[in-house]
Formats: sequence, C-alpha cells, structure tokens
Amino acid sequence: MGKNLYHVKLTEFEHRGHSCFELEFEFNTLLKELIKSIKEIAWSTGRKTFYVSKNKLTLHQLYTQLNKRGIYVDYSHLKNSIKTKKKASTKRIPRTISDEKKELIRSFVRYLRGLRLSENTIRVYFTFVADFVEFIGDKSLDEINNTDVRLFVEQQVVYKKYAISTHRQLVSAIKHFGRFLPDTKLEVEELPRPSSSRYLPTVLSKEEVVDLLRATKNLKHRTILAILYSAGLRISEVINLELKDIDVDRRQLHIKNAKGRKDRVVVLAESFIPLYKNYYMTYRPRNYFIEGPNYRKYTAGSIRNFLKQSCKRANIGKHVTPHTLRHSYATHLIENGVGLRYVQDLLGHSKPETTMIYTHVAKKDLLQIQSPLDTVFIALSETDKKQQNQLLSDNISR
Repeated sequence: MGKNLYHVKLTEFEHRGHSCFELEFEFNTLLKELIKSIKEIAWSTGRKTFYVSKNKLTLHQLYTQLNKRGIYVDYSHLKNSIKTKKKASTKRIPRTISDEKKELIRSFVRYLRGLRLSENTIRVYFTFVADFVEFIGDKSLDEINNTDVRLFVEQQVVYKKYAISTHRQLVSAIKHFGRFLPDTKLEVEELPRPSSSRYLPTVLSKEEVVDLLRATKNLKHRTILAILYSAGLRISEVINLELKDIDVDRRQLHIKNAKGRKDRVVVLAESFIPLYKNYYMTYRPRNYFIEGPNYRKYTAGSIRNFLKQSCKRANIGKHVTPHTLRHSYATHLIENGVGLRYVQDLLGHSKPETTMIYTHVAKKDLLQIQSPLDTVFIALSETDKKQQNQLLSDNISR
C-alpha cells in the first residue's frame, strides 16, 4: 500500500460528556474498513460519523495508527478549536507528564546550561522538549525514534503555524534532547531541518536616516536612534549599554557579552558626540546609557513605539524596526568602501557569510551598471541627432 493513500480530516466535538476526535472523509469502502480496524474508533449513529474518545487514544496515538495504514491526517481544522480554548482561558493547562519524565526534563535543562547556551535558548528548547515528551504520552523515552519526531513536528507546524526559523529551532531542540538521552533509537543526524530563509534586509537610504533623526524631536529618542544607526547596535545592546563602557575621548563603545557571549569595540561617530553630551547633561543617567523611570533599564517596546511614530513624521513608508538601522549601518559601510572583514568585526558576526548578505543590498556597484534601455538611447543619440532630445516622457504620436 502506498504511503498516505487516503485522506482523513480531524475535528473535535463533545460526545456523552467526553471530548472526542471526529474523523471526516469521502466515502471509500477500503478506507472505511481501515478505520474500523482500529478498535478504539467507534461509530456514532446520531452524528453518522466515526469518532474516538481522547481518553482512549491521544492525538499522537491516533495519528500513528492512521499513518501506519497509509492515511494522511489533516490537522488544520483543529487549529481554531485550540485558539478558542486559549482565548477562553489565559491560564496555561498543565502538561500531562509523569514525575519521572519531568525530572528527566529538568536534567536536560541542566545539561543545556552545561553547554553554556543562553537562558533564552534554554527556555525555548525546554518548551519544545516538554511538548514533545507530552506528545509521546506513555511511550518509553528509550523507545522513541525518528518517526515519533516526524509526527510531532508535523503536528506542531500545522497547529501553531510555525515560521521556518521556529521550525528549525524545534528540530534543534529535539536533536539536543536526543544527544542528551543515554539510550534511545533516535538518529539525530538524520532528523531533517528546513533550510533557513534568506531574505534581503530592509535598508534605509542615507537621506532617509537623516530625515528620521530630524523628525525625532525628543532629545532622548533622537540620541537612541542616532547611536543605533551610527554604531550598528542591536536593540538589546543599546538597552544594556552602561555609561562606563562609553569612552568619549577615544571615541569607542565597549559592547560586552553581546550575542554569542562576545565582546567587541565599536567606533563612536564624531558627529554623535555633541548630541550625546547634550543628552547626558539634560537627562543625567546614572548607570545605563538610557534609563527609564527610577533609573531602570529602558524597554525595547518603548524604542519600537517612538521609532514607529518618527517614521510616520518622516514620511518613511518602509517597515522599519530598530534592527533596520543596524542593517542600514552595515550596508552604508560597504557602500563607502569598508572591507567586509572590518564590517564583520564591527557588527560582531561570528561568520563572514552572515555579513555577506549586505553585499547584496549595497547599491554602489549596482548603480554603475548601465541598463540596456539607457544603452539603446545612447546608441540612437549617436546615430541620429534628432533622437537626442526624444525622451520616454515625451508624447509619442502614432
């Protein structure tokens, strides 16, 4: 029998006080017999449909049983019911995981900390792995295999509409979990992971950057945007930047413990220094370069909000985020002739491939390429002086 020869749509409904999965499909005698061969599935005379109580089969178990019989399972109609449940109660429903497996997950978190991963990465991996352990139900962790992972990934991607980047994180988390488990049937190197998307970043022109700064009337806000662009900082880096790490005399910023636990030194723009001194004398921050109420750290949300307002005042129609200013900084450096290796160091990239994306959006070399349309008109003007003044903007008579 071919893989996924038949198609079944799953929905949810209440039946005699129990939450159930309903199996919808176009009538097919062979498919009907395959479904009836799963002993937990029953027929509802009133609804005239096949169903199975969630108390008898978990979603993972039902999926596995159907998949073994060459039946493709459509989860898409379960998404709305999940969203409705989330809106009905903001309180997270506790996962149904045994105490033994909970302790194993805690050990996994300690393992990740031993690898010196960031707390944010550990938190994300913990969530994915806890969901996976709940998904496999009572199955022993020693018995899990790549098929279990595939079914879980398929379910999660459909349920939660994961972007490719999140999908990649999910697989990475399971790979780490597979390496952590002492005995398992998982072949982690065989787990497929989608290729990362390579989108060209949004970049402001130099004129748009100036317009943006001029449209930002608030002194603190203008200083924040100026340093984001002039030093190519990430939003987390400007929020965590301390006053002691700003060396005005040497025109340097010391960025500590940035992404990838790396320090770097960034050049402080000479034109930024008067703005910074004016800001400092006006606001008198104590510890951090920018501070909120009671000298606390500034929030990323505040920066995004006033940046959005400044873009409106500057009539910039592009989708601009704080990271757009970093993209613009890198692109403009390359357009100014700064070598790729220097740009990599200034941005704090581990790999040159990450920095090379900006070579695709830099305009300096591209503007030197002559369009074939221009070539045609130049050739015409050289052969027929009457054509010299004829432009595309003229009215052309028939």
